[in-house]
Amino acid sequence: MKILVTGKEGQVVQSLLERSAARPDLQVPDLQVIAVGRPELDLSRPDSVRAAIEAARPDIVVSAAAYTAVDQAEDEPELAFAVNATGAGAVAAAAQACGAPVIHLSTDYVFSGDAPSAYAETDAVAPKSSYGRSKLEGERLVAAANARHIILRTAWIFSPFGRNFVKTMLKLAETRDGLSVVCDQWGNPTSALDIADAIIHVVDRLGNEPGFADYGIYHLAGSGDVNWSGFARAIFEESAERGGPVADVADIATADYPTKAARPANSRLSTAKLQKRFGFTMPDWRASLADVVERLVKA
Repeated sequence: MKILVTGKEGQVVQSLLERSAARPDLQVPDLQVIAVGRPELDLSRPDSVRAAIEAARPDIVVSAAAYTAVDQAEDEPELAFAVNATGAGAVAAAAQACGAPVIHLSTDYVFSGDAPSAYAETDAVAPKSSYGRSKLEGERLVAAANARHIILRTAWIFSPFGRNFVKTMLKLAETRDGLSVVCDQWGNPTSALDIADAIIHVVDRLGNEPGFADYGIYHLAGSGDVNWSGFARAIFEESAERGGPVADVADIATADYPTKAARPANSRLSTAKLQKRFGFTMPDWRASLADVVERLVKA
């Protein structure tokens, strides 16, 4: 089975390439993952999207590439929508033209963050940022373009690859003794490696259930929740055990750390639907964090 994943450098792309190559126990028989990104596939150029996907003729398309500069999107919403909405729709349409399902990655930012508990897939969406609105429109365009779609909303992604909170904290701790981190935003830290495992599991189900009909939206996030400052402390605890950089963490309120884009105060996602339909439980975020920090400290 050939999986085409959009993008070349993203955390999920790199994780899919690693997991498909190094974890035979997770592999779908004859699984081949190919990453296609710019310049061959440029989400801001829909014509390139269709040509690249048609040339590869994949069995399944994973739509992972995205515009993720949350604050910058407030200054250039047109580009964010071109990539996250129009571009995502073009990927889904190209997959449809090839007779392939599409697995599309979305975000917790489609929610307002005002709910008191974890969000389910049926809860009302109300993004507060240009980034969130562009991703929500992307969900709608993906669903309209390809009836066989799995939309996976995830959150707080970290990994040994690319840019992410874990790598930023460890880098800052190399030159600073203390850091101030917001304590009033809650969510589920999610390892991109675990996301890759889940995607391969979903692909296996799609390939082995010819009559699969439960397409739609699912939440995919690490088990357990924490606030950002608690996440930072956990990073430094894991780093300290391995002789890596550490820093003291001071709690601050979101109001004391203004950003252009509003962040959801509550990003927690319920994964009950995914567990029930696919029989896949995401690992506890702390265990996945330990594995990632160990790799980063060794590197």
